[in-house]
Amino acid sequence: MDDYEVCIHMRNVSTGTEMEGYLMKDVILAKFAEVFGDKEGAKAFFAPGRVNMIGEHTDYNGGHVFPCALTIGTYGVARKRDDNKLRFYSMNFEQLGVIESSLDDLKPYKEANWTNYPKGVMWAFEQKGMKIPCGMDLMLNGNIPNGSGLSSSASVEVLTGYILRDFFGFDVTNQDLALIGQFSENKFNGVNCGIMDQFAIAMGKEGHAIFLDTADLSYEYAPIKLENAKIVIACSNKKRGLGDSKYNERRSECETALAELQTVADIKSLGELTEEAFEAHKSAIKSDIRMKRAKHAVYENQRTVKAVEALKNNDVKLFGQLMNASHVSLRDDYEVTGIELDTLVEEAWKVDGVIGSRMTGAGFGGCTVSIVEDKAIDTFIDSVGKAYLQKIGYAADFYVVEIGDGPCVL
Repeated sequence: MDDYEVCIHMRNVSTGTEMEGYLMKDVILAKFAEVFGDKEGAKAFFAPGRVNMIGEHTDYNGGHVFPCALTIGTYGVARKRDDNKLRFYSMNFEQLGVIESSLDDLKPYKEANWTNYPKGVMWAFEQKGMKIPCGMDLMLNGNIPNGSGLSSSASVEVLTGYILRDFFGFDVTNQDLALIGQFSENKFNGVNCGIMDQFAIAMGKEGHAIFLDTADLSYEYAPIKLENAKIVIACSNKKRGLGDSKYNERRSECETALAELQTVADIKSLGELTEEAFEAHKSAIKSDIRMKRAKHAVYENQRTVKAVEALKNNDVKLFGQLMNASHVSLRDDYEVTGIELDTLVEEAWKVDGVIGSRMTGAGFGGCTVSIVEDKAIDTFIDSVGKAYLQKIGYAADFYVVEIGDGPCVL
């Protein structure tokens, strides 16, 4: 790869705007008409992706998370049909063409590919007693890097739920849409994910992250005020599938550690423990590996609480230090980073003007999130990008992102 190609990869920067949404609406409606014959009765929608600033692998351990919705996400065009047929098309997987299914056959099939996500949500609505009266044509176009860990699957789930509510008047809140999306991913697609991704997407608020207690779904919006700095996401381009990663294994290790701790402590989740309480009771855990996993869950939860407090005090420097500590814990105690994410983060830490950097998402590939001073962004992208290419052998992509709202009709 020559220097020009490297430069193109490293400048792949997206700052979605409201204007971009309206431009995309025209593009996807035109494509819908091309694929499905016309656009009569079609309606356009958007659901964001998300990035988690801190609080990783805490959401299924009853802890706190701190995600925000992004201005990049999934665009959709949908139209009701007069039969039970479902026709799906993705501009991201054009080689797959139109994939057909039916409301009478809402089952996960490997050959159904990405359509198992919208089908799963339709199945979940019906499981919750909301009968879908007719089929639809649905076309999607996402500008979330596929497999990046920015929750393209959860974005599709929330978008589908939002469309179903809009079309059929189901009495569900945005928070309900998040829970239905999680239910569908757990029970239909077999990924034992927590609630964070769907919640952040369904409940997103421009300029704010969501401080969410996953134990009881209480939450507050916390403004992200980054004066003279921006959030930069680096995509490792190592593809990662949650269902076949070690995600479920980590969750199982934490559940076993919790059961062992419950023999000596009256707790319902690891998120209830302080660092001191964990250290006092950790000998009940009969495996060094499980002890490390539980330690991460407990300490990461406390880091998240401290990080939000730091933001409230306008202490972005401390927030960045806690991000760095989060990555170290994910690398050493939870062991979900890998050479790609470690390289991106460790190279980021070397750049003057980087306030904090860590992996984000489930790990095993995907992305890092960094807070970078405006004056250092070009240097950050250039130096981290070159070092990554040299060490890993292929390029990373970089996105300067903005915090956006939740799902909407375009």
